[in-house]
Amino acid sequence: MLTNKNNIFPLSALIRLTLISLYGALTIPLPFLAEVTDAPIPTYILWIGLFLGLLILLGAMSEKVILNDQGISVTYPRWVPRFFRAGWSLTWPEIKQLKLRTTGQGGLVYYFVTHSQEKAYLLPMRVSGFSSLVKQIEERTGIDTQDIRPLAQPWMYLILLLLTLFLWLIDAWVILTGLSQSSKLY
Repeated sequence: MLTNKNNIFPLSALIRLTLISLYGALTIPLPFLAEVTDAPIPTYILWIGLFLGLLILLGAMSEKVILNDQGISVTYPRWVPRFFRAGWSLTWPEIKQLKLRTTGQGGLVYYFVTHSQEKAYLLPMRVSGFSSLVKQIEERTGIDTQDIRPLAQPWMYLILLLLTLFLWLIDAWVILTGLSQSSKLY
């Protein structure tokens, strides 16, 4: 079952689409509202800020998990600054166990613990093919991963995406209303 090639697991497309859509729905109306309300911040500054925010979001969502015969790595493209998102790498023999922790919201996450126990590494849980990732980790380390489930189920992101689409409809109404109001002012 194990192969010599790299197995690459990118962030789930559903999660990526949902988060980018939500970011847009929450921020795109801001420059239009600033224009209509004569906000003290120039509109072009808001557009620049929205673009920079989108770049940061895309950088955060560019995570890839790579499994191969040597170990597991979490990587980011070169354009993502290391101070923003530093990747990590572990060899299979370094991994001692997967340790369960609860989140502040009551979810369950898992950390790789090494034999030296210097540092714990978060098991990426929002990747495409998560069950395949976990199965390969079990095959390569011997750690029982039978009870490990993703942090958020796909239906949760589908609900958030649906609500985001409703928010886009409201945004369209706000933007159109704002544009029509600003054209009446001139």
